[in-house]
Amino acid sequence: MDIQSVLNNLLNPPVLFFFLGMGVVFFKSDLKLTDGVSKFLSLYLLFAIGFKGGHELFHSPFEQEHLLTLISCMFMALFVPIYSYFIFRYKMDHHNSAALAGSFGSISAVTFVTAGAFLHSVGYEYQGFIVAGMALMESPAIVIAVIIDRLGGRSNKAEKIQWKHLLHEAFFSSSVYILIGSLIVGYLSGETGWNTTKPFTEDIFKGLLTFFLLDKGIDAAKQMKDLKKTGIFLVISTLAIMLINATLGIVLVKIIQMPLGDALMFVVLCASASYIAVPAAMKDSIPEANPSIYLTVALSVVFPINIIVGIPTYFYILKAIVNS
Repeated sequence: MDIQSVLNNLLNPPVLFFFLGMGVVFFKSDLKLTDGVSKFLSLYLLFAIGFKGGHELFHSPFEQEHLLTLISCMFMALFVPIYSYFIFRYKMDHHNSAALAGSFGSISAVTFVTAGAFLHSVGYEYQGFIVAGMALMESPAIVIAVIIDRLGGRSNKAEKIQWKHLLHEAFFSSSVYILIGSLIVGYLSGETGWNTTKPFTEDIFKGLLTFFLLDKGIDAAKQMKDLKKTGIFLVISTLAIMLINATLGIVLVKIIQMPLGDALMFVVLCASASYIAVPAAMKDSIPEANPSIYLTVALSVVFPINIIVGIPTYFYILKAIVNS
């Protein structure tokens, strides 16, 4: 592996601040960010990447490669929760398996943002349409997970899926709404809109990302105490699913012939797991599932592995494949 790529990632200020956030818990510091600040930072990041993606789309003609990539995004969003459910079901109960499958089928926008910062640090960029792909991948897994749960796990078989509530939660939750809305506004406002918002959407982006990862480091460390509840099977199956998803992403990259920047962002989306949108939806839609399981796995296992080891590893592999 390219050691320099690993060092570029580990010494990136946002990643270092993630470790600093974990230290808050380990060293019992009283440092904390309020829920309001944390929510603002989350919405800001989604707004910034959505607006930047819309601006890039304004300048980029839509090509066959883009369509194939978006189709691949939808395929992964639908396929991953189905196959991963059966892996988790081998040892876990139905409800927790469905909720976990939904987490892996959806994506982590913050992992995406961190990968974008890594790309920039090594001199590459990604195109705006991949942000549209991210938006496409966030919601379908929520619907699939709830359908799986209703098909086999309810004691009251007569209970029906509340489609109106479910679809509203999946496609109009705050994270999806601000991401898609910002993408559209960025596209419609074009260069004028970008020049107006650039100081807010780009110039201070990395600084606010750093604060957000500080907050996520605190959350991840707090959740780690629950890892012992998940058991060795869940840790091993999580690593296996991450590997399978990353491999599927790399295969699709090779088939479509994506450029390196887009390829990395796509594989990162495939290998990530949602710890914001899905847990919020599962709390209401699959209340029997234990949040300390699916939230801990996504936030304290998948997320740290991806931002510390996964991103530079995917980049190294993709660099060899794309240039071959």
